[in-house]
Amino acid sequence: MDKDRALQIEINLRSNRIDVRTSALDELANLDPDIAIPILEQLYQEKDFLLRRFAVMGLGNHRTERSWEILSDILVAEQDHNVLSEAANSLFEFGDRSIPILKQLFTRSNHWLVRQTVISIFVDTNNPDVLIDVSRLALKDEDQTTKETGILALSRLLNTPLKQQAIDLFTQLARDNYWRTRWRTAIALTASCDPQVKQLLAQLQKDEHYRVVAAALEEAK
Repeated sequence: MDKDRALQIEINLRSNRIDVRTSALDELANLDPDIAIPILEQLYQEKDFLLRRFAVMGLGNHRTERSWEILSDILVAEQDHNVLSEAANSLFEFGDRSIPILKQLFTRSNHWLVRQTVISIFVDTNNPDVLIDVSRLALKDEDQTTKETGILALSRLLNTPLKQQAIDLFTQLARDNYWRTRWRTAIALTASCDPQVKQLLAQLQKDEHYRVVAAALEEAK
């Protein structure tokens, strides 16, 4: 690629138009990492968090040791939660290697966007031990949406060797004081045919809140 085209891509990445930025990022994904990564590194230095977010998105397209190092450093130094969440998604492009560092990010972050992003990532992995660890932490989160994301993630464990641990947690959740927690629990349980789960759903079908009852009754249809 000639220098003029590389310069134009850099300019387009800073365009006010999202479609122009996206096209530039797509073009950059097809370039040699030795050309693309320095451009993305420079883009990450911008103050605009959207530009930094585009930079970390682009780094996920180039799974080299250098991009791994940059993204790992970003997880430690970045303050913007939007950028952090995107960096987590990009690191996951490196596969299981990313799991320990993403788990650390979940543990030290208390922001709902970061935590929900990491939970969603782990839902798509075949790592029940990690998923139950982050689910337990999510269930203790003060943010209700994060807690509910943890509840839905927990349902993925009902078909794993950790099923009983998940059911034990669901048993506590089914007695939670807040109706939304019980409601989300009912939704999470309806896909399972386990006898213990059926018993929990029968309990929730008699709940004092009509939304919980309605969700639990979906299992009976």
